[in-house]
Amino acid sequence: MKTTASILTLSAAAVACLCAQEDPHMGDWVGQATWKDGSSAPLAVRMIPDGNHRYRLRVFSTFSERAPAQHELLGRIADGRFIFLDDLPLEAAHVLRSVDDGLVVRAAMWSGEGAGRISGKVSGRLDGEFVLEKQQWKPSPTLGRAAPEGAVVLFDGSDLKHWVKKGNPSEPAGWKLVEGGAMEVAGGDIMTREKFGDHELHLEFRLPYMPGARGQGRANSGVYPQGRYEVQVLDSYGLDGEDNECGGIYTQAKPRLNMCAPPLVWQTYDITLRAPRFGSDGERISKARITVAHNGTVIHDDLELEKPTGGALNGEEAGPGPLLLQDHGNPVWYRNIWARTLE
Repeated sequence: MKTTASILTLSAAAVACLCAQEDPHMGDWVGQATWKDGSSAPLAVRMIPDGNHRYRLRVFSTFSERAPAQHELLGRIADGRFIFLDDLPLEAAHVLRSVDDGLVVRAAMWSGEGAGRISGKVSGRLDGEFVLEKQQWKPSPTLGRAAPEGAVVLFDGSDLKHWVKKGNPSEPAGWKLVEGGAMEVAGGDIMTREKFGDHELHLEFRLPYMPGARGQGRANSGVYPQGRYEVQVLDSYGLDGEDNECGGIYTQAKPRLNMCAPPLVWQTYDITLRAPRFGSDGERISKARITVAHNGTVIHDDLELEKPTGGALNGEEAGPGPLLLQDHGNPVWYRNIWARTLE
């Protein structure tokens, strides 16, 4: 298949696969495009790793608001060379004409060179130049937040005495203690011995680098206040932020803004849950309400919850419940977990 842009030839030299810590391209980039007509546009780029030096680029005008991506690009960065094409489905609407050895497709190619700063040209459907600079990820302002007076420290990195296997209070939690005062998901869902009604919760989590995984298989876990309402944990860096992505109330509500950091960055959830109320006859008279701040930004504000989400302990909502952490088969890390009962 041909495009209206010429393809830049990449070096075929063997290059060792990037491990997570060595991936210099994953993350946020900002810059500007200058088009042939003299106009310019800001670029806010999420560079999402797809494995083997390949990336998906989602180009926005800004990171500060929820907006659709202006460009979706697929490509490769190797040996300092950058080449990306529009991610277009092969549909008749995108085909301009046929030629002897293929098709000419209405696409744009972004090509250039650089490392922490990339500059190059846009050709084909679009015509212009661009420059991008890598941004340092800013840590969550609530990272390392200390437990206030009256809080129960549920995990401080030293042991798992507050935790048991889901649904079996007599069986200790099987997760692993790892470096950095963290525990690693392994061996099934776990829950706290303590139960909570109205409460605030703080926890920190780190997602593994899984560039070859897709969708719900990419660093999946979940945080369930009262064991009932899942706040999704997933590598959703750079995506739209749906109700089954990081920060979503699973299948019920998508976050106001996708605040998911790239893999291997420590992230925070600060959650306030107001439990549902029941009358003397056992009928629910008000629904549970939740406020969630992800990496310091409120993504759900006093949100009304219709019912427990999938994967909950059970369908009951009356009475206090434990904090439940989900094992979805991926090695997510958690640390600095505490909860405080609210008046």
